[in-house]
Amino acid sequence: MFFQKKKKEAAGVPDLSDGRLRHIAFIMDGNGRWAKKRGMPREYVHKRGAENFRRIGRYCESIGLQYMTVYAFSTENWKRPAHEVEALLGLLDDYIEEFFRELDKEKIHLCFVGNLSAFPDSLREKMERLDRETADRSFRLNIAVNYGGREEIAHACEALIREGKQTVTEDDISAHLYTAGCPDPDLIVRTGGDLRSSNFLLWQSAYAEYYFTDTLWPDYRERDVDEAIRSFIGRKRRFGGVKNI
Repeated sequence: MFFQKKKKEAAGVPDLSDGRLRHIAFIMDGNGRWAKKRGMPREYVHKRGAENFRRIGRYCESIGLQYMTVYAFSTENWKRPAHEVEALLGLLDDYIEEFFRELDKEKIHLCFVGNLSAFPDSLREKMERLDRETADRSFRLNIAVNYGGREEIAHACEALIREGKQTVTEDDISAHLYTAGCPDPDLIVRTGGDLRSSNFLLWQSAYAEYYFTDTLWPDYRERDVDEAIRSFIGRKRRFGGVKNI
């Protein structure tokens, strides 16, 4: 099964029953370095990284998270060599087809967020159809493709201008983002060791907690998710305010 449900059996799995953590996001970095260390082609490691994304998605759903967003293909990724871009698009198409084959067994709302107009019509139509046909399911998985945080904000502003808005609120902008209808991420995890946001969820991350790990994405496992969540649980989120002393 594409996202087969996994029982929460492992000892030490963080307790999320208090609702503090509903939405986790991942910047899945380190595929290229993983391949270089092993003398392997980047196309191969992208496939391995995609398989790991499925594993982590299964796990996040199984422990009670409600939303997950992954940075799969940025607006800058089009600048990569043509053969690598072609391989990434082929991989994306393969997994969409696999999800369709297992559609009746899934509890996943698979939603593609980003500027989908740049993709071939056949691929874009599959993305949109999959979003529609899984919209009533309990765990929302956002796959950010042809996504850039700045472009997303500009896109929202353009939509508001077309609507003739004279005054604009934060809620207005949020309602026109690619992630509209989804709460802001509580925790953003970046693998691969770099300490930057890379144009990911710029508007939505205003009060998110960040967690950085040196682990490269193909090596990232369920225990690493647990470690990130425990770090999050140990923090005090003030959302810009302070408690009375």
